[in-house]
Amino acid sequence: MTILDVFKKKKRARKPKEKEGVKKIPEVKVKKKEKKAPKISKLAHRVLKEPHITEKATDLVSQNQYIFKVSQRANKNQIKKAIETLYDVNVAKVQIINIPKKQRRLGRISGFKKGYKKAIVKIKKGQKIELIPR
Repeated sequence: MTILDVFKKKKRARKPKEKEGVKKIPEVKVKKKEKKAPKISKLAHRVLKEPHITEKATDLVSQNQYIFKVSQRANKNQIKKAIETLYDVNVAKVQIINIPKKQRRLGRISGFKKGYKKAIVKIKKGQKIELIPR
């Protein structure tokens, strides 16, 4: 018979009724604030490909401007949201440059060098983006 006891319903204990004159104060649970890692959205990974590190790009860092290679379908609003969520900064301005594909030759064989889209992102004064972690 112990096998059939598994299928029997268990009786629930009843809660005692409150007295009419006394109001019960609800217990308040205090949540501890924990430092959470910044949320990396799927949008950021779809839009941003990599930081574009060149001599000119490192000079623009002094003016709070950073250059990124981005997806061909990305627009300014998507780039702004992606950088704000990924790096936790406030973006002031986004400029987009479309670099066309270029023809290259190697002997008789001709082909094309891939084109790409890059974005120059200006962030607000006093904020920084660490592109190469130390």
